[in-house]
Amino acid sequence: MEFLLAQIINGLILGGIYALLVTGFNLLLLEGGVFQYAYPHLLVLSMYVSWLVLRVTGNNIFLGILAAVLSGIVLGIATEPIFRSLSKRGAAVASFIVALGIAIIITDILSRVINKGIQIAFPESLKGEKALLQFGYAIISAGQMLTILGSFVAVGGIFFILFKTKTGRAMRAMAQVPGVARLIGLPVNAMSLYSYMLAGILGGISSVFLIMALGSASSGLGNTLALKVLAVAIFAGLGNLGGGLVSALILGMAESFVMGYMRGDWANAVAFGMIMIIVMVRPRGIFGMKA
Repeated sequence: MEFLLAQIINGLILGGIYALLVTGFNLLLLEGGVFQYAYPHLLVLSMYVSWLVLRVTGNNIFLGILAAVLSGIVLGIATEPIFRSLSKRGAAVASFIVALGIAIIITDILSRVINKGIQIAFPESLKGEKALLQFGYAIISAGQMLTILGSFVAVGGIFFILFKTKTGRAMRAMAQVPGVARLIGLPVNAMSLYSYMLAGILGGISSVFLIMALGSASSGLGNTLALKVLAVAIFAGLGNLGGGLVSALILGMAESFVMGYMRGDWANAVAFGMIMIIVMVRPRGIFGMKA
């Protein structure tokens, strides 16, 4: 029973992080028709920025976390002008190619420049390993609890902004009927910047939770996360925000139980096999495409 509970906790952690990432990815897809494949790579770059700040400040935890979040926001906003013209032309395939180029550049920089390409490690104090709850062999640490709660609070905050605020309604109008939204005078460029800022906030928060969950990062982490984000988005249905949240939990739980109960590294094979079957049966995803 304790082992089962441990896998559920791990699944919630993975699912929460995937939920943050796929929400940011779908937000950009809905608002600008942009396939931002490099979104997870920007998140990993934020982790490296945090690591550099920690080194300079003598492992100041507050400044390290602040650097991760702020760099996520800055990197998110900085990419908006790159995709703006593509978004206006509805060039979704071109946006994917551009994002792929950004991802390759970031990966090369991390593998050749920062720390000589060697995997970076974060201070143990950032992982929050102090036990809060214990059920037999299953332990819920402070870091795990913060990751689980923080992920869903952050996603809930984005959903609140999108569905309960005037700005959020304007953003959804831009996504659903962009031509009409322009005709009635909605500030298109401002809404675009706002969506990239929100995605950047989610990316920055995700980088903090990944630091706490993994305790390390490497140049190849962005590629792994990008495949997971695409998988969750396609599994749910591209652009489906609510479906992406549910599918992130499904994938997180699936990976956790496979890692816990099957020998060998079968997590990715089983997860992507499951997604492949769903796509063959329902090409538009379980919940349907919104993009």
